[in-house]
Amino acid sequence: MGVKGAFIAAALTAFLWQGAAAADELADALSGFDAPAEEAAGQAPDAGLDEVLSGFGDSGGEDVGAAVEEKRLPQWLDPFGSVSLAGSWNYAHHAPEAGETDYRGLSMLKLTLAAGVDLKGDRWRARLSGHGFYDAAWELQGRDQYADGFLDEYEKELEVDEAYISGSLTGSLDLKAGRQVVVWGKADNVRVTDVLNPLDNRTPGMTDIKYRRLPVTMSKLDYYAGDWNLSGIVIHEVRFDKVPVYNSEFYPGNAPAPPEEVPSDFSRHNQQYGLAANGLFRGWDFSAYQAWIFDPRGHVSLESGAARLVHDRVSMTGMTANLASGNWLVKAEAAWWRGLRFATVPGGEFERFDLMAGLEYTGFSETVLSLESVNRHIAGFDDRMRQAPDHARRDLLQTAFLASRDYANDTVTVKILCTVFGTHAEDGAFERLQVDYDLSDHATVTIGAVLYQAGDQIAFSDIGASDRIFMEYKWAF
Repeated sequence: MGVKGAFIAAALTAFLWQGAAAADELADALSGFDAPAEEAAGQAPDAGLDEVLSGFGDSGGEDVGAAVEEKRLPQWLDPFGSVSLAGSWNYAHHAPEAGETDYRGLSMLKLTLAAGVDLKGDRWRARLSGHGFYDAAWELQGRDQYADGFLDEYEKELEVDEAYISGSLTGSLDLKAGRQVVVWGKADNVRVTDVLNPLDNRTPGMTDIKYRRLPVTMSKLDYYAGDWNLSGIVIHEVRFDKVPVYNSEFYPGNAPAPPEEVPSDFSRHNQQYGLAANGLFRGWDFSAYQAWIFDPRGHVSLESGAARLVHDRVSMTGMTANLASGNWLVKAEAAWWRGLRFATVPGGEFERFDLMAGLEYTGFSETVLSLESVNRHIAGFDDRMRQAPDHARRDLLQTAFLASRDYANDTVTVKILCTVFGTHAEDGAFERLQVDYDLSDHATVTIGAVLYQAGDQIAFSDIGASDRIFMEYKWAF
């Protein structure tokens, strides 16, 4: 992962364990001070004062606040939301050449408002949520140096997120319809069978996968029988990953990408489908998946005489399993893709096999250690596929290591995430170092840094100088 990444990751890993040891020693040293003298004598602390004051304030009005809240909103209405201000600063870029974009300094000053409401009934519920943001960094840095397409994606956004209705048709049959997130698979930091929702990858490495999934309009029918759950899914909305655009610091290349063809209507020809069987047993679980979807990756086509990024229909068959034993959790996933196409091999169709193995350990106090590794192998690989615009690899190995520890009664969380492509980071890597501090039940402050290492993989070919520090204040309501 490079010298700087390895050094920082090792240093912060040591910090995790030294901090843990210090916290344990402090707890032992203070253990004798936990019980006041009254408790040691079998008497509750301040018992006399409690008896004297027992007649005061006992007017039956202790739940006045709760009563007022109940009167303010009906029980079936539950609004929620958050306001956040996030900023980041790039410190590793060099001065640009004449005519090039300057990525030094301020790279984010984003104000985000997210809001939603849950409507709850006896058997049915509905959710409507959305968000909007404005990033002032580009105005402060000078909008003239950025392309219009870049500003459209990074400067502001207003979007409907989840919008669905769900409930029980019978005692064993549930329906959920609308814009939603459906998670397949067991891995937390890599994706193998989790293919139904696209990701926001515009600024890679900044946040976990679970915060980057984009809701998609679909209808989901669930049938429950004993230890098994069977799901049938129809995906009505065609949506793909949000990726770095031309003129952004994470965009590979010096020319705009070809226009992308995305089916924009909900006709029956554009429907996608998924089936899932999930079994939950004592100490282990198993899932099998089948998806008929548009290729999330896409490929460049010249069939119409002009370059276009197209997404053909593909098939994915997958299986996942978890096995729990003591403080250990063993994870496994496999996916078999069929119908993949590449620009450099016109008319050819290829298969890809993705295999993931993972371990999670929770034996240390307030600590989670996780290691996940996936290899993506293209069967019948043609060496022409290494060339532009495909830049494909016969095998692409991705490994993610996560170390997370809570401190101060779970109000402080220290997290290290290292993601490496290739056996020795030859295809690129990044590390995120992050500290979350809960100021209150509603307010959280996050500080951290993301370090990048360039590699042979096209997406990481020119990001080695994109290192940044970041900070966010979030208030949830």
